[in-house]
Amino acid sequence: MGSLWIVGLVLVLYMGVLGLISWWARRSSNSAEGFATGGRAFPAVLVGFLLASEFLGSTASVGTAQSAHEHGISAAWNVVSLALGFVLFSVLLARRFRELGENTISGALARAYGERVRLATSSIMICALLIVAVSIYASGGAILSGLLGIGTAPAIVVTGVLAVAWVSIGGMRSVVYTNVLHASVKLIGVVLLAVVALRAAGGPGRLQTELPPRMLAWDGIGWAQIGAWLIAGVGAIFATQYVVQAVTTTADGRSARQSGLWSAAVLVPFGLCSAVIGLCSALVHPGIRSIQALPAFVLELNPWAAGLVVCGLSGAMFGTIAALTLGASTLLLKDFHRPWRDRRGHGAEPAGDLRFLRLATVVTGLLPIVLALFASDVLTVSFLAKSLRAALAVLVLLMFYGPRFGTRAGAFWSIIAALVATIGWFLAGDPFGVDNAYIAVAMPLLVMTATHLWSHRPGRIPADGTGVAGTPPSPDDATRPREEPAR
Repeated sequence: MGSLWIVGLVLVLYMGVLGLISWWARRSSNSAEGFATGGRAFPAVLVGFLLASEFLGSTASVGTAQSAHEHGISAAWNVVSLALGFVLFSVLLARRFRELGENTISGALARAYGERVRLATSSIMICALLIVAVSIYASGGAILSGLLGIGTAPAIVVTGVLAVAWVSIGGMRSVVYTNVLHASVKLIGVVLLAVVALRAAGGPGRLQTELPPRMLAWDGIGWAQIGAWLIAGVGAIFATQYVVQAVTTTADGRSARQSGLWSAAVLVPFGLCSAVIGLCSALVHPGIRSIQALPAFVLELNPWAAGLVVCGLSGAMFGTIAALTLGASTLLLKDFHRPWRDRRGHGAEPAGDLRFLRLATVVTGLLPIVLALFASDVLTVSFLAKSLRAALAVLVLLMFYGPRFGTRAGAFWSIIAALVATIGWFLAGDPFGVDNAYIAVAMPLLVMTATHLWSHRPGRIPADGTGVAGTPPSPDDATRPREEPAR
């Protein structure tokens, strides 16, 4: 009981620090743009830690350790694939997104493929972000309830309400600074746990001699699963609202690239340490449920160290939820509220935009709490949400590197086809052992290829003389409308 009080005290102090940061950051949130962007450019290292923190949820720590307990060290690919995704993002897209000057993924795609694609992209992205939020609440709440000795429902509600309160007060600046703290605490906590786990297991030598060879093989979980993680992880990074939103807060294209590399530098050791914890648990605690692989070692720490780790696990929820709610509310503002307001002839209402953004942040943060309380089986859908974003990533790459491939209509129907096919494949149980992530990537490629060939068939006279989707978006001419090939 005394240990629980110490852990609780450390957690309360941590929450108090987060509250002070959010209260201090509120001065930059007196307008809708300031709330969504933080009001100024942030250094690359801060944005890098922000991006990393958004992907270091309970799945990255507890989930990776659980998978390592069952399959071995190869479970680290679950997080390492995200690091590779950020490296690719830095090389291929970070500078382009920053120079485009558009802080929503739907807005960027709309410049290339039209308004229908904006609405389709925004709808899918909001649903995907809320699905991930439900997963974070349900899994993180279950773990924290066991560590703190409270019920799952209170753990979910309290952490959810606090996360929503902090982001609704401080906006993007609050998210940046609190998530830097989250990422640092989470990384320290998982490294500490890995050291404790290795000592309990008797060191690397004992792991090598007493565990089956497959547990130590980097491809032990199978290349099909590793490939699915790579596709879903890279796709989630290439086409996720809060990644684009964070990158546009950097000073320039060079800083945008550096922020992705900083994220990769945080993710690699985090993934490896989480996998080591699960591997050690398979030897030290072979009979426990695999989901308890990481929490089992937390219970062996002294109360102050355990409090630090619990803060890291709490931060995994706070940081990810803050980013998810801010991203979803920004999409609701730009793609739904402002167009609706303009159609009614109300004109620009800066104060109204800020009120809507704060309200949307609260709603998108609280709604997943209700779903997490009554639909814990939705955890299995979190990977599906990544797959759906992978489909959008195909269009992002084509927008920048193949702007004359396909058509605007093809872009819209590729989103619809990917949505239907990916969900259908998922519900069918991934037939033939083919993960739904592969389907999500294949559908846009097939549809865009088909529409491209159709627009170039012999005798066809395109309206704009090119028969192609158009020119790549740029800061100078990205708003120029692009003609669809004549029917």
